[in-house]
Amino acid sequence: MKKLFIALAVATAFAAAPVSQALAQAAAPAPAAAKPAAKKAPVKKAVKKAPKKETHPKAEEVSSGKKIPLDEDSEDESSEPEIAGTKTYDFNCELGNKVTIYRNDGDDKYIAIRWDKRVRRLTRVKTTTGANRFENHLAGLVWIGIPAKSMLLDSKKGQQLANECKLIEPAVAADAAPAKS
Repeated sequence: MKKLFIALAVATAFAAAPVSQALAQAAAPAPAAAKPAAKKAPVKKAVKKAPKKETHPKAEEVSSGKKIPLDEDSEDESSEPEIAGTKTYDFNCELGNKVTIYRNDGDDKYIAIRWDKRVRRLTRVKTTTGANRFENHLAGLVWIGIPAKSMLLDSKKGQQLANECKLIEPAVAADAAPAKS
């Protein structure tokens, strides 16, 4: 029985030898990596100036001061709209603010608004509430009108520009000069 036990122990030792060597190699620390070479100073590349690009046709219209018709179907929000022949609506708002709206009789898709000494064109946005909502994404202006009052918002800054705006008097034609009393 002793011989059998010794034979079994020797056989197990030979069979376990490769496993124990693999475990020893895995447990041994990895050889230290060579120290990285000293960092070289970054090489500065020469910056080439791009050739002058041609300007976009719409940019030329803006710089030339060309006005777009208020009722023209155009995505241009940067040009000043043509307000001749439109009806003018003046609003007094709280804190002494004044807003002027220009509108064509047959066109409910666009209005022009005078705010901060500039005239901008706003495009109608459909609403579920029935309120009149007009926006100019480029300038960030939003005009919301309901029968009781209207307000002008700045969508970029998230604040009110004019609130509690009430119509001063009925519409007058933009071409008509004010009557002197």
